[in-house]
Amino acid sequence: MNFEKLASVALRITFLGSLLLIASACVERFVNFFGYTILPEPRYSSGRMLELAAVFLIAVIALLLREVRDELRTAHK
Repeated sequence: MNFEKLASVALRITFLGSLLLIASACVERFVNFFGYTILPEPRYSSGRMLELAAVFLIAVIALLLREVRDELRTAHK
């Protein structure tokens, strides 16, 4: 497996993980509104989960822009 395939798989997994974090943070916030919680031991608040998801999404965007830059460089040569 070459590096591009591995990076593509890692990007997809990271993107899906950040979407799951966003969804769980939204559901946790909604459930907290009624006084309940989903997580057995809430180590991270819903705001913290959103922050982590944003960090993961920024990393995904940076790596995708790097791939686009590399493709554009090879297309011009």
